Amino acid sequence: MGGDADEMNAFRELQSHLGPRWALADGDGPEPRDIVVVPSLSFDGIDTIAIDGAIHYEERMLFALNLLRHPRARLIYISSAPIHPAAVDYMLSLVSGIPNEHMRRRLTVLSLFDSSLMPLSQKILQRPRVIARLRSLIRPECGLMTCFTVSELERRLAVALGVPLYGVDPDLQWLGTKSGSRWAFRKAGVPLLPGAEDLKSEADLVHAIDGLWQETEGLERVVVKHNTGFSGHGNAIFDLKTLAAVAPGHGTSRESREQAVADALPKMRFVDGRQTWATFLEKLEREGGIVEAFVEDSDKRAPSCQLRISPTGSLDLISTHDQLVEGIDDQIYAGCRFPADADYRMTIQEDAQRVAKVLQSEGAVGRLAVDFICVRAGDGVWRQYAIETNLRLGGTTHPMMLLRMMTDGRYDPSTGLYLTPRGEPQFYVATDSMQAESYRGLLVEDLFDIAAVDGLHYQTWSESGVLFHFTGALSEHGKLGITAVGKSPAEADHWFETTGQVLDRETKR
Repeated sequence: MGGDADEMNAFRELQSHLGPRWALADGDGPEPRDIVVVPSLSFDGIDTIAIDGAIHYEERMLFALNLLRHPRARLIYISSAPIHPAAVDYMLSLVSGIPNEHMRRRLTVLSLFDSSLMPLSQKILQRPRVIARLRSLIRPECGLMTCFTVSELERRLAVALGVPLYGVDPDLQWLGTKSGSRWAFRKAGVPLLPGAEDLKSEADLVHAIDGLWQETEGLERVVVKHNTGFSGHGNAIFDLKTLAAVAPGHGTSRESREQAVADALPKMRFVDGRQTWATFLEKLEREGGIVEAFVEDSDKRAPSCQLRISPTGSLDLISTHDQLVEGIDDQIYAGCRFPADADYRMTIQEDAQRVAKVLQSEGAVGRLAVDFICVRAGDGVWRQYAIETNLRLGGTTHPMMLLRMMTDGRYDPSTGLYLTPRGEPQFYVATDSMQAESYRGLLVEDLFDIAAVDGLHYQTWSESGVLFHFTGALSEHGKLGITAVGKSPAEADHWFETTGQVLDRETKR
């Protein structure tokens, strides 16, 4: 637990108002409400993460502009790097029923002009004049702060601003670590992969790998994960096949096997290519980690279920997705497809609810996602294993929120489908990683112009097309995000593929 006694007492007092403030911000009543959006990437190691344009992930929460549809809401959106005005106008244009000019009067977009890779909340706390300015913009009796992640930094910032914080209490963040996830899965009684958690040293890791090797027949590889790894970049693959000579059952002593494992650890394949065994071990010793069996089956999927635990006590299902993965042994999140496959989406939804109820009983509040591995057995039946819980927003959050922003539809938990107000289902494919060297130099205006000329933009009359996001990384890194929406999975795929084809054609002339 961090923070001094005065800060903790002040935070507890502010949080006592969270329920009514959240209900106010999320409701339709006539009362005014002020929402401060701080999309801080408060992850350990964010300063070294190998993701192009990572600072622009702060744009993921622009869907919060949808809160301005309430005519008495005011919203303050803070970012490290400037967000292009055209990107802001584009998001406002997705909000139906309220003139852009009316929403613009109630919106403050504040950039710190600081693209260094440190958490945004830390940057704000280092700027007393920014804090003073924010306090002058917030009506304390109706203010609320919402964040991408919650850590001690966000708690300190909430106290500095004098508003409650919507999100899990930092003291409960351990529930969203890889080790905490495995604890919650066991308590919820949902299947999880063979493995071990709470590893904090090389010796712990060696012992856990050897134990898993002995207990799991046919085990070929294991995954080692830092407790707070982000987007797969805290993972490493350890290949047991290279140690076949000392495998269990070959008459080798435990001491010999563990020595062989220890000698091979520096040769693990790190998902983040900039990691070394020394840097990987340092973080493991600092924050802990887990080891789990690597699923070798070729017929496997990586679905997830998104939920919300409200401060007023409700537990709401938000969506299910099949995650698109890439990189070393498919360890890196690259996008998602909504909804998850009908063969297992209701099953993972049930398991995710059980996990969320455990987290709720521990006092957790806010958005969360439970990730799974699904494997199709010889009998054709899919079997699911929970692998981790994210107690925060993630890559699957903003595509669904953008769709809701555009269509005013709803998620139907009984079918796992998203329905428009007319009751018709919609489907999408989304990514934050549509990237090509030829896209470098494209401005946001160029992107929107190309999309308009080629008819890519989402159209309300057809209820299909493309929603654009994560455009801040386009010019420098040739990278953007899209959500391709259709009235069938095939139509969503069509829009996704067509967008790539159009951008390739227009930028390679």
